[in-house]
Amino acid sequence: MAAHDRYVSPLSTRYASRDMQYLFSPDKKFRTWRKLWIALAEVEKELGLDITQEQIDELKAHAEDINYEDAEAREKKVRHDVMSHVYAYGLQCPKAKGIIHLGATSCYVGDNTDIIIMRDALVLVRRKLVNVLATLAKFAEEYKDQPTLGFTHFQPAQPTTVGKRATLWMNEFCLDLAEIDHVMTQLKLLGSKGTTGTQASFLELFDGDYEKVDRIDPMIAEKLGFAECYPVSGQTYSRKIDTIVLNCLGGIAASAMKMATDIRLLQHLKEVEEPFEKSQIGSSAMAYKRNPMRSERICSLGRYVMVDVLNPAMTSGTQWFERTLDDSANKRLSIPEGFLAIDGILDLCINVTDGLKVYPKVIEKHLMAELPFMATENIMMDAVKAGGDRQELHEKIRELSMQAGRRVKEEGLDNNLLELIAADPAFHLTVEELQASMDPKKYVGCAPHQVEKYLADVIQPILEANKEDIGLTAEINV
Repeated sequence: MAAHDRYVSPLSTRYASRDMQYLFSPDKKFRTWRKLWIALAEVEKELGLDITQEQIDELKAHAEDINYEDAEAREKKVRHDVMSHVYAYGLQCPKAKGIIHLGATSCYVGDNTDIIIMRDALVLVRRKLVNVLATLAKFAEEYKDQPTLGFTHFQPAQPTTVGKRATLWMNEFCLDLAEIDHVMTQLKLLGSKGTTGTQASFLELFDGDYEKVDRIDPMIAEKLGFAECYPVSGQTYSRKIDTIVLNCLGGIAASAMKMATDIRLLQHLKEVEEPFEKSQIGSSAMAYKRNPMRSERICSLGRYVMVDVLNPAMTSGTQWFERTLDDSANKRLSIPEGFLAIDGILDLCINVTDGLKVYPKVIEKHLMAELPFMATENIMMDAVKAGGDRQELHEKIRELSMQAGRRVKEEGLDNNLLELIAADPAFHLTVEELQASMDPKKYVGCAPHQVEKYLADVIQPILEANKEDIGLTAEINV
């Protein structure tokens, strides 16, 4: 149970999943440190240093059972986390004690671990993003033919369909998915570059043998599941990498916020509603309210992530020469919290899109109130075919539309544009003939076809390629 007498991050207690929280936990970090120490020892042995298989086997035997108490006690004394864990590992591995961390700096375990964790976190983010696309694909397919009022500037515009609007949300997320895939292919390990990136300690260990030193990083990368290490560095990997990764997260946050904002506006119109649980309370004062709180939370966390992107950018720009340590405190906050927040956002996105409620009757009511205005082009064309003059009819349509608009806005009455047109002899059209042209499906253009084509050409290949990842359900804590 969380302590009540000190601050606890809501990212842990309210928003982020256990899976994402574990990736940024001390346990994940320190287990990864030990994997890195084992990899380094193996590489050094394979390149000819006096390291025995017995020592490596001893390291492997204690890779998982971390003696935290020993490490914590040592850190209180020496004030250095890496050397405290080297010491603790050495207590468990007395035969290998002398070769743990041989030739390496703290950044060997610290920075390589950060890259590994960001890679693993991107894998989880990617999986959840694919599931958002899967739930939206079902929604778009179901409502591809449902006409709805389109909006530009949040003013009524030419009709579209509910499904087509969902493809706009999906397309934003597809751009984010492509960016994640690109970034993940570009992620590399730091390797073991030494205190200023010159690998001087390894040149000393291998008696000036450049060929062996050149082989260290590629061998480490292979053992840790990476294609390669960054070719040059100072003491740390370039902090620009953190900027690139968080830019990915910021893009997802923007996409999610755009979708959630649309849903909030649609819920105001009572056309679409996010999931609302049986016992959920919308307002402490107004018992009737059903607030779009999950979509609001997406927007709230989205702003946080987009602002958080500034942190690694400024850190990257202020790294002096081969390194400074003003990245450390900031990095411990900005990278984990960016991932924890985007994890919470994606869980909310899965939850909301999987349970979106559509109200076709309300959608139809709003659409039919505006459709006479949208249909004026078609009405004018029909009147021209019946012998009318286009320029004269255009002016009459404009005048009658203004008159009907004043009736709606100033008097609060129904739109009577069809009646006004029918009463004008220049159009040669009856009210019945005009009403027959008021089928909303005639005015949605290619929207249903576009949905079918988009799902078939863009989304289905993505879902098929990632079918093993599909099926996540998101548990929302509060």
